[in-house]
Amino acid sequence: MRHTVLFLRSLLFMFIMVVSTVVWACVCFLAAPLPYNKRFWVTARWNVFMIWCAKVICGIRYQVKGAENYPDAPAVVLSKHQSAWETIFLLPNMPRPLVFVFKKEILYIPFFGWAMALLRMIPIDRNKGKNAFKDVVRHGKRRLKDGQWIIMFPEGTRIPVGQAGKYKSGGTRLAIATGAVVVPIAHNSGECWPKNSFIKRPGLITVSIGKPISPEGQTPDSMMQQVENWIESEMRVISPHAYSAG
Repeated sequence: MRHTVLFLRSLLFMFIMVVSTVVWACVCFLAAPLPYNKRFWVTARWNVFMIWCAKVICGIRYQVKGAENYPDAPAVVLSKHQSAWETIFLLPNMPRPLVFVFKKEILYIPFFGWAMALLRMIPIDRNKGKNAFKDVVRHGKRRLKDGQWIIMFPEGTRIPVGQAGKYKSGGTRLAIATGAVVVPIAHNSGECWPKNSFIKRPGLITVSIGKPISPEGQTPDSMMQQVENWIESEMRVISPHAYSAG
């Protein structure tokens, strides 16, 4: 019976997500002539709405720890990646507008990708090889100068709860190249919204913000090691049951 209820709630949530994406993409097109910060705010209302729907329909609540650690400075946000939840949640819940670094194919997704194209995101053309990172740095410097923050997921893909992916140094390379601090984020969204799972489970997601890490005197690898150490240590505080066997 419980599984049936979870399935029906998840089905309703997915239906609302699909319909609202189409509707809100049209709203975003109408908002295209607005100044960027207003256009960003309008676009991010979809994210706020979906997080609210996840709470009301699926019972997915959240709490934020360490918000006082947000710096008043250009920053590269490096977050744990477990589900789609954090990609929706983080956009409207940072002190400054966020810029995602993602593969450019996402821009071709009907409605969702088209709406994303109206924002100052940084799509990567992987066919460019090493030159792709040069584009990230070039666009990243401009975005940081304009007052946006850049967010990346160093593990590259969604990782199940209790596990760690290979942390790649692209985010810290960008931080060092631009002189921006790194803000590490740990969370356990995968406990409620698991990777590749249609079923959303009720629960409390904890989003924990770490203290900024300065790029001064760092190498990309040493800086990323600090990021990984903090995130993975914090994950054991957030989800101790997932690591009890280890």
